[in-house]
Amino acid sequence: MKNKTSKDILNFIKSCIRRRRIRWTYHVNMRLKGRFIPREVILPSVDSYEIIEEYPKDKYLPSYLVYAKDKGHIIHIHIATDIENDIVTIITSYRPTLDKWEKDFKTRRKK
Repeated sequence: MKNKTSKDILNFIKSCIRRRRIRWTYHVNMRLKGRFIPREVILPSVDSYEIIEEYPKDKYLPSYLVYAKDKGHIIHIHIATDIENDIVTIITSYRPTLDKWEKDFKTRRKK
């Protein structure tokens, strides 16, 4: 996937989620439990995914902050992409708040 666009990456992420080509980090498992976010919110919300931030030079793999909506609940999912191995890693997920995000929950507030 040379010269990949945000749309290409988003399609890759969605494809991996749909095919359950997902690694769940220890961190996200602990965070989901503590934040009362079930995996059942992350997986079926795949059709609503939007990339809102890109971290192409992240520590291990390129990663993306994804906006998702399921049954009126908005969550952010930090996802690393491993295109070579055809898998994504869910790093963390949380419910965005207005103290850090604009009303659209897609735009960070200026500090």
